[in-house]
Amino acid sequence: MTYVVTDACIKCKYMDCVEVCPVDCFYEGDNMLVIHPAECIDCGVCEPECPAEAILPDTEPNQEKWLELNTKFAEEWPNITQSREAPEDADEHKGEEGKYEKYFSPEPGQGD
Repeated sequence: MTYVVTDACIKCKYMDCVEVCPVDCFYEGDNMLVIHPAECIDCGVCEPECPAEAILPDTEPNQEKWLELNTKFAEEWPNITQSREAPEDADEHKGEEGKYEKYFSPEPGQGD
């Protein structure tokens, strides 16, 4: 098992999860974070830290898409180990449906 970041993170990117990760397995995209499944130790400390409830175990139903997306972009995006402020409009997008189709960006974030 590993944890994955889902579309609930898109445009929110709160980053509360980043600093609690003991193995630094978060990677930053333009408008979301992902977890590197091969680096995640399944400790689960990140899951309750996410205000958007975007982090789920990959054993939850229908997480295959997110496991693939996390795996792919963790290889392409820069590592992030220190949190920063969430985007100014993060709260406006919290809980919004269909964020992947509307807003997903494959572009990397700035990382550490």
